[in-house]
Amino acid sequence: MKKLVALVLAALMVLSLAACDNGGTDASKDASQDAEKKLKVGFIYLHDENSTYDKNFMDAAKEACEKLGVEYVEKTNIKENNDCYEAALDLVDSGCNIIFADSFGHEDYMIKAAKEHPEVVFCHATGTKAHTEGLKNYHNAFASIYEGRYLAGVVAGLKLNEMIEDGKITPEEAVIGYVGAFTYAEVISGYTSFFLGARSQCPTATMHVLFTGSWYDETLEKEAATSLINTYNCVLISQHADSMGAPSVCEQGNIPNVSYNGSTISQCPNTFLVSSRIDWAPYYEYIITCVKENKEIGSDYTGTLADGSVKFTDLNTAACAEGTQAIFDQVKAELLAGTRKVFDTDTFTVNGEKVNEYKADVDFDTNYEKDTDAVSDGYFHESEYRSAPYFDLWIDGITLDNTKFG
Repeated sequence: MKKLVALVLAALMVLSLAACDNGGTDASKDASQDAEKKLKVGFIYLHDENSTYDKNFMDAAKEACEKLGVEYVEKTNIKENNDCYEAALDLVDSGCNIIFADSFGHEDYMIKAAKEHPEVVFCHATGTKAHTEGLKNYHNAFASIYEGRYLAGVVAGLKLNEMIEDGKITPEEAVIGYVGAFTYAEVISGYTSFFLGARSQCPTATMHVLFTGSWYDETLEKEAATSLINTYNCVLISQHADSMGAPSVCEQGNIPNVSYNGSTISQCPNTFLVSSRIDWAPYYEYIITCVKENKEIGSDYTGTLADGSVKFTDLNTAACAEGTQAIFDQVKAELLAGTRKVFDTDTFTVNGEKVNEYKADVDFDTNYEKDTDAVSDGYFHESEYRSAPYFDLWIDGITLDNTKFG
């Protein structure tokens, strides 16, 4: 009888241990699944979906987070002031593990929040300070969009050539207008690369730039485009601004237009040529995966044409010059192969002189010191020493008609 009781007790103990083991395994699985579910990303946007710039970020956030099955929350119309800091704290309180902000002026407020919450990963687009701040939880990102703008410029240059060949303008009348936001290096790099792309096809091209002093102001952008057309006789318009202001003026006046951050073909079917943009989905997927797998995130990330971070709309064949696609593809292949450089110093001058050396303000600080040799091997090395652009040369052929914004 005692042996029977002992056997029964032993059997019960084995069953109990088995149940505990199974329970432990299930609990581990549940814990792992809970950890996955708890990963949450917060996004801070300067404007909302009405801004082409912010909508581009918003579309990428939706794509990346849904692809990876991650919860996300968005805060729109967050100004470049303490509102950004407060928004970041709200996202921390709501359980976000990663917080991303999309505008240059958000940076100092993101850094302040990052210092107070080392357990949260803070990422910021277009910023300049991550590689010098030394915070493990604060990171900058940008992309080689100068390659995208250069290729868009190639499309524009071919259109100018067509207009010359058709007798609509003379070679000297191949004047481009450009609506810029601020006189920051990011904008200078953008309009210069666009101009160099255009002039690689149309050597007589020149450019006028008007600044609005705002990233998004449809009225000011309309006024700038109108002035470029009527006062400066510009026959093609592009922009580094975020509204439909300039494209709508171009459609009304039948002026070819190259937009930014998305196609305007539905609103401007007769004048839209092409648009380039940064695709932020690869970066979002990168930072989310790093956090999931407990891997280190690079402090200063630069997406490229090669990795799919620089994208283009389809060419509007109804407005582009004949044969544009073939030349576009050829130039793109040369950029990818490294046989063509956007800022090749043989292709531009400053005050009539070739640029053989130039120190750029890469380690951005309040003294604005030129600290890094950016020219070597025959070209300016943009976004290689820091992700955010630092090309700020005023090259010949481009006239800046107002420079009070900076």
